[in-house]
Amino acid sequence: MTRDRTSWMNLGWEAWALGLEAASVIQMRTLKIATGGSGADAEALRMVSEKVDAAMALNTMAITGALGLTPASAAAKTLRHYRRKVRANRRRLGKP
Repeated sequence: MTRDRTSWMNLGWEAWALGLEAASVIQMRTLKIATGGSGADAEALRMVSEKVDAAMALNTMAITGALGLTPASAAAKTLRHYRRKVRANRRRLGKP
């Protein structure tokens, strides 16, 4: 019982961390898009296509069983999937 609770607590922490990192990316993207120009257009298009691609990839993982057989496994792998995407955007957008 304690192990299950610890697992879900860790998942909660990971979800919170993902939300914090996503908020940072949202802020950087908003600033970039608000400045206008071709960079803003490219970022808006990139944002939409990345979201669709990430969702489709996760759907494929779910259908093929790559997310695992337990709810905890599916949640952990889903968080990991999106966290990689968000982290890559934070690094890219944080460059001068």
